[in-house]
Amino acid sequence: MAAPFTLNPRAASGFQNAASYDAHRPTFPKEAVDKLLTHLGVDNVKNARLIDLGCGTGKFTEALADREEEFEVVGIEPHEGMREELVKKKLSRVKVQEGDAAHMPIEDGWGDALIAAQAFHWFATEESLKEIHRVLRPGAAFGVIWNIEDYNAPQEYSAATKWEQKLKNIIASLDDGHPRFRHMTWKQVFEKQQDTTPLQTLIDTFSHHMPTFSLPLGEEDVKWTVWLDDDAVWSRYATLSMIANLDESRKEEVRKEVLDALKEDGVERNARGEVAVHGMTYFAWTSRV
Repeated sequence: MAAPFTLNPRAASGFQNAASYDAHRPTFPKEAVDKLLTHLGVDNVKNARLIDLGCGTGKFTEALADREEEFEVVGIEPHEGMREELVKKKLSRVKVQEGDAAHMPIEDGWGDALIAAQAFHWFATEESLKEIHRVLRPGAAFGVIWNIEDYNAPQEYSAATKWEQKLKNIIASLDDGHPRFRHMTWKQVFEKQQDTTPLQTLIDTFSHHMPTFSLPLGEEDVKWTVWLDDDAVWSRYATLSMIANLDESRKEEVRKEVLDALKEDGVERNARGEVAVHGMTYFAWTSRV
């Protein structure tokens, strides 16, 4: 019987247009990739075995495949359409597998590191952590990374411009109840490991619920600015699952709101008329206990 791979319905429908997602979502800055791989202990490690969990269309997988270390990479993705986009790229030393965070077709202790790029908020559960722990060798590292435009950042982060704050407010108004990076609730699955009272330690020992990853998490971010024309700003914004899942009428209303915001005073543009879009790449890391 096939493994019961699961995919959040919001993700299944929100990423249905995998080709558009791949075309309009940003790549990961080399500086951020370099720093994360260094923190994971695989920078300059020839042929290290890496697992790209929730690899999607391969936005992060491509960065791994291009490295001089010639990593051996296994990409795990439950969304068929996104997986097909990645397979089309025919990346060297990359094996693409159907699976999810709780069911990876990988042997125990295989990985030197595992990365969840733009994805961990979909499966930040104790079950996932146990499976991630299983597929990593002792002492191996687990990293998470997200590209986050100002308009999709946590509420406590200040947007660089008024138009980006307006787009951020739209996203807040369309919240569908599922945690995304901006809610920061994905951290809670790690924090639940912190109860170290003698009684809890004794219970954990006999119930095999000992902490699986070290704390505190390491955290860092890299700020960036990209220049996009108005239509490209909308195309990128529309790849967000809560936007993609709107019915066509409401989506058209949101598109007009976005384009109108770009027509207001104070929008920074370059000589080609492109808009400055501000954001960051956030990453965090921990080690397998």
